[in-house]
Amino acid sequence: MKRAVFLDRDGTLNVERHYLHDPDELEIIPGSGPALRRLMDAGFMLFIVTNQSGIGRGYYTEADMHAVNEKLVAELAGSDGVAFEKIYFAPESPEESSYGRKPSPKFLHDAAVDFGIDLEQSYMVGDKTADLECGWNAGVKQSILVRTGYGAELEQAEPELTARATVVDDAAGAVDWILEQA
Repeated sequence: MKRAVFLDRDGTLNVERHYLHDPDELEIIPGSGPALRRLMDAGFMLFIVTNQSGIGRGYYTEADMHAVNEKLVAELAGSDGVAFEKIYFAPESPEESSYGRKPSPKFLHDAAVDFGIDLEQSYMVGDKTADLECGWNAGVKQSILVRTGYGAELEQAEPELTARATVVDDAAGAVDWILEQA
């Protein structure tokens, strides 16, 4: 069985932009690429798991989201040789029924089956409650909160919730912590 790190996109890998839909507005959080490469070199598979409610709300199209994802993937591949196995996305708004919208663990369970992932030896990294709960619901080894995006606000607002998580400054800090455990 393989180990994986599941990463939220907005606020975790790239700077939070309200309903990011324009690839020209994509800004990768500094240090993320080299850190993710270190995970790959240590044998971890990488996945993005993202809620994209802006699609369901009609703010942008699925094609817009794919354009942002393509730029993110291309930039990380080009600069640091980072490769994601798959990007899972939930386009529904919070009010809609959804197959995989976080905190549902469905996409992590799908990855476990499709890619032979041992969730108990894997991690979820994100900046929101839904990210942490997604990991816990899937039975990952640990959910990690980054202080980028909405993470610092969440840490202050929900200390009892975030006490269950590992809290780090950013994706690079999450990678450092994961590799210390390995």
